[in-house]
Amino acid sequence: FTGATDPLMERFNESLSFDKRLWKVDIEGSCAYARALCKAGIITSEESKAMVDGLGKVAKEWESGIFEIKDGDEDIHTANERRLGEIIGSVAGKLHTGRSRNDQVATDVRLWLKQECMVIRSLLVELLKTAANRAESEVDLLMPGYTHLQPAQAIRWSHWMLCHASKWKRDLERLDDLVKRVDVMPLGSGALAGHPFGLDRASLAKDLNFAQITTNSLDAVSDRDFIAEFLFFASMLGIHFSQWSEDLIIYGTAEFGYVKQSDAYSTGSSLMPQKKNPDALELLRGKSGRSIGQLVGLLTVLKGLPSTYNKDLQEDKELLFDCVDTLHATIPISTGVLSTLEPVGSAMSSGLHGEMLATDLADYLVRKGVPFRETHHIAGEAVALAEDKGCSLTDLTYTDLAPLHELFEPDVTDVWQMEASVEARSAAGGTSKEAVLKQARDLRDSLE
Repeated sequence: FTGATDPLMERFNESLSFDKRLWKVDIEGSCAYARALCKAGIITSEESKAMVDGLGKVAKEWESGIFEIKDGDEDIHTANERRLGEIIGSVAGKLHTGRSRNDQVATDVRLWLKQECMVIRSLLVELLKTAANRAESEVDLLMPGYTHLQPAQAIRWSHWMLCHASKWKRDLERLDDLVKRVDVMPLGSGALAGHPFGLDRASLAKDLNFAQITTNSLDAVSDRDFIAEFLFFASMLGIHFSQWSEDLIIYGTAEFGYVKQSDAYSTGSSLMPQKKNPDALELLRGKSGRSIGQLVGLLTVLKGLPSTYNKDLQEDKELLFDCVDTLHATIPISTGVLSTLEPVGSAMSSGLHGEMLATDLADYLVRKGVPFRETHHIAGEAVALAEDKGCSLTDLTYTDLAPLHELFEPDVTDVWQMEASVEARSAAGGTSKEAVLKQARDLRDSLE
């Protein structure tokens, strides 16, 4: 290249403005690489020590906030290497022997994301523990369960909480699974064709605490599957937060009144003084779209790339960084909302309508040997009878029900009890008290 670079191109091309957050892992990778070069006999032990010591001084400058970014610092890798050269002299030029920014950046991002996954995991575990604890302590509260947003059957409030916790648990499992594919070291792959100096990559991986090394150098420098997987995990978690938030937004309206949200996670209206807005929940719902957009954005970048490294891959980091930052907010906010949420038992009880026991009436006859398809029809006749009489289903007496089927007996009115209805659902995963408590125990045990 003999011509000067257009200043606009320099700004367009640089990534230091956002990848500088990788400074620590970049230095960790370079220190390990210096030791590996020494072990391979490419540099002397004195040169390796000078590099490691110099990089330590660079790290201190970043830590103290005095690192000076200069013109020409295109990215975190060139910035750190330039500063290392200023500290230790020309020997710093040997650090990049056999290494490309292609395998360097791929290594840095994996190191960084692996650490972030552990932080995010601990946040998710705290959320799940909160759900398990609340489910146990509030297991006696009954509420309406809905399908198609229509009242369906009675359930336990705790059962509803554990419904969403089950989704979050799957998210945790997805995170644990994808970490295995993050924990792979590409360093030593060079620009694309591999390392020419007999570098012991397995030893280098051990030094950097990677579980394994990449098996193909062409793939190693271009693989961003692990980022796509992480963004998918974040998208699913965001969707689950959105669904949970939507439930709570509805349950918190004046028309329902099943829950009251803490002032700590609500705001008032700038115009209407009586308003208490569920802003935390609405933002959780909204940010799910942001996560989905980040996933689609990366997949669109990746879909048409030719083999090995292309500059398009620089677009992975801003999407990833923003996604991680968002999770650092959404998970603790969700934990805060859940831990401070106040259920209103009286409103939940008021929402338990007699018609929700229609299936229990059908089940009464099933227990006497009548086929369910027939009992379903009979229960429908009972609902129609209650409508004709202008009363609730639970106001019907044995005398009212007896003409509908010969197996109805005086004890049929025992089914008009919401507690009995939920207790009948005692199979694993159901809404009976013991089934719900077991779900909470199992959830907590899985987190140990």
